[in-house]
Amino acid sequence: MEEPPGALDCGNSGTTMRLLAGVVASRPVRAVMVGDASLSRRPMERVAEPLRRMGARVATSGGRPPLVVEGAALRGIHHRSAVPSAQVKGCVLLAGLDAEGTTTVEEPAPTRDHTERALAALGAPVEIAPGRVRVSRFRHEGFSAAVPGDVSSAAFLIAAAALTGSELVVRDVGLNPSRTRFLEVFRRMGIRTEASVRGEELGEPVGDLRVLPATRVVGTEVPPEELPLVIDEVPVLAAVAAHAEGGSRFAGGGELRVKESDRLGGIAEGLRGLGAGAAVEGDDLLVAGGGVAGGSADARGDHRLAMAFVVAALSARAPCEVRGVEAASVSFPGFLEVLSALGAAVEAEP
Repeated sequence: MEEPPGALDCGNSGTTMRLLAGVVASRPVRAVMVGDASLSRRPMERVAEPLRRMGARVATSGGRPPLVVEGAALRGIHHRSAVPSAQVKGCVLLAGLDAEGTTTVEEPAPTRDHTERALAALGAPVEIAPGRVRVSRFRHEGFSAAVPGDVSSAAFLIAAAALTGSELVVRDVGLNPSRTRFLEVFRRMGIRTEASVRGEELGEPVGDLRVLPATRVVGTEVPPEELPLVIDEVPVLAAVAAHAEGGSRFAGGGELRVKESDRLGGIAEGLRGLGAGAAVEGDDLLVAGGGVAGGSADARGDHRLAMAFVVAALSARAPCEVRGVEAASVSFPGFLEVLSALGAAVEAEP
């Protein structure tokens, strides 16, 4: 697809596109947002529909990008999300900051709460209750804050340490409880971590994560109600599960089909390519456990698949090749270099 003149390029970030749509929906501008091939396949009607009800003029291409937003005077709405999505919630809440009346978002399951934490820290009139967030019009004079390390990226280092029997400390990482549920899944699998909060940035707790050496990894089950809280970490959890004693099931993962790639199918195919047992059953991902024999996997241009397959390969019984590992730079520039500095036997081929 040819990029329209003056379009805002969101790369492969659905988060950027959806949140930005909420920001510009009340402004006197016409914003055309585009992305790469993977983002161009992702569903955008889930934000377009509530923004239209608020008064903005929003168009998609068959429900997908380009996303065209023409700002207008907005009115508050009561929005019930059909799927658990922190991106949809954040989009509607940001639009609600410049809307007449109140804006309420209800979600069917808890999702990550970065937007409402930031708004509360800035003094916005935000009301937070189980399953519901409400905001009213709010203007502020700007702020200064440091962005903490991404705990979802740290998850790959934690998994690498666990699978190699190592101890590791990750410093200055965000420890928002809505982003650290994967640590509980790791705990059930036998991976012990210790978190220490040392401060806060714009409502976000920040501190260190220590990984203790793991002697035994066991399979687990992630039920549908828990999966939205570990949606970004499913690839690395599956990589660990491939080495576990016993099988694991990640249930209700249909939303993984509309990420940077079809992660549900991509994880299963990649793990099988590396010599592990994995399959998709409906919207469930099944990982057999028992170890990784060696082989090759394609990251499908997806940064989280690239890193997950590298982590899975660290304790394989034979050499492994991960194609497209350069995609890791989307969220973790220098990923292979960091692993190598920590002692992992990884090598990038030109």
